Amino acid sequence: MKGLEFFLLAIGSVLGAFLRYKLTESPLLFNTLPLNVLLVNVIGAFILGAFVIVSEQWNLDGKYSLFAAVGFCGSLTTMSSFALDSENLLENSHYGTLLINAFANVSFSIIALFGGKFFMSAIINN
Repeated sequence: MKGLEFFLLAIGSVLGAFLRYKLTESPLLFNTLPLNVLLVNVIGAFILGAFVIVSEQWNLDGKYSLFAAVGFCGSLTTMSSFALDSENLLENSHYGTLLINAFANVSFSIIALFGGKFFMSAIINN
């Protein structure tokens, strides 16, 4: 990894981690369903989907993927916090909420990725 690539990865990672921290610092619950992690995962998937289209259409160099996809989106989204939230729901016998949380994080993130791709395709192709 070259110096510029490392710098882009580091800046993207710091920005993504900072945004995740700001979005998750105050717990946002719907009953017992933790919404903060769901929110950052969906936002990150949407941004990643949009970036994929921009990257393809503008034929961006791979170093920009280090910044946006790996650094920013990788630090913004959080599988480990999702796992911790799920484990807490399991320990507290919130089985229904656990299933909703798992389904929502996975399905809404996939839908958001497609949404980001669709949104950016519509913008670029106009």
